[in-house]
Amino acid sequence: MSQDTVSDIATMDIAPAPPVDMRELTPYEAAPQLREARVDGHRVVLEWQDGQQAEFPPIWLRDHCACPACRHAQTFERLVFPIEGIDIAPEVQVTDGHLMVNWADGHTSRFDGGWLHQRRPGEPNRNVTPERLPWRDDFFPQRVAHGDFVAGVEGERAWLTALLRDGLVLLDNGPLADEEVSRLAKRIGPLRSTNFGARFDVRSKPNPNNAAYTAIGLALHTDLPNWRQPPDIQLLYCLENGAEGGGSLFADGFQVAEVLRRENPETFRLLSETSIDFRFQDETQDIGVRAPIIECDDDGKVVEIRFNNWIRDTLRLPTQTIEAWYRAYYRFWQLLHEPRHQLEFNLAPGQMIAFDNRRVLHGRAAFDPSTGARHLQGTYLDRDMLESRLRVLARED
Repeated sequence: MSQDTVSDIATMDIAPAPPVDMRELTPYEAAPQLREARVDGHRVVLEWQDGQQAEFPPIWLRDHCACPACRHAQTFERLVFPIEGIDIAPEVQVTDGHLMVNWADGHTSRFDGGWLHQRRPGEPNRNVTPERLPWRDDFFPQRVAHGDFVAGVEGERAWLTALLRDGLVLLDNGPLADEEVSRLAKRIGPLRSTNFGARFDVRSKPNPNNAAYTAIGLALHTDLPNWRQPPDIQLLYCLENGAEGGGSLFADGFQVAEVLRRENPETFRLLSETSIDFRFQDETQDIGVRAPIIECDDDGKVVEIRFNNWIRDTLRLPTQTIEAWYRAYYRFWQLLHEPRHQLEFNLAPGQMIAFDNRRVLHGRAAFDPSTGARHLQGTYLDRDMLESRLRVLARED
């Protein structure tokens, strides 16, 4: 077949054949099928039945071949790294709405037309993970019933979406059962262990090694900023809350950081560009890291808050920076604790609060253990596991 013939447009408007197996678990059959394909110089030009067009470099197509020789049949993992023969224009044709490519080395690749449509160059990833939105002034966390969470897809999806979007979600009407927090967490993924274990009890106890295990009030903070990778998500399940006091406090660190940036860009810059030391130490552990209070990505967007006044280590900064840093730190502290930025409520037995520990700060009012018991059980999860679970649930749509 001549190159001119290969480059001719191939058109087919008949009903598409069954989808090509692209070793992909996410559905793609509903996307439009291919109408035509041609080679134009160093590009394969495709057009779909909805009129969309796209150009694919041949190396991209060869790299994404899903045949048994190129993808593992069970794991779907890539088996080859193609670098030979891709400088020679392939032969292409559309068959039953799908693309067939014959390569110079004799290899043949088939691509589902709908799968290619969803992966057109420049087309954003169809990510089901919601955008993280700052809290409104009247924000209160979305409530999801425990029964709905454990019953099926919709309740679990609502809980995951709210947590990833808002950084805070409330689960209602759960059983007063020991380890229920672990059972719920394991629906999402493995528990994230720390030096406090995989699952921990929050209650007043003798000889505490952390302020959480006392009855004192806890100012707003994030947990374990002394870790290189602090836990992403914290779950706190209330089993008892009969003591006077002990109200739960929350604030959106992303929202407050943006208020600080608008109010005083230089103060924001100092907290986001100056690393300080965080450290936890007891008889058996000494865990520390150096990082800024506010972390931004390359575009300047706030992506993490590390704030825990109890475990700030010695402030090691140049003399000329120390006083300015303290002023900036104190201003951030003030903004966090302003009533307009705080959310306070009492957890009831059978409720579980879940929050993004690298965004949402939490705390509590002091309580009097002589007036009743207060017992929460907690654990951590990795954000990756939440996003993974949401993608898996999306396959059931």
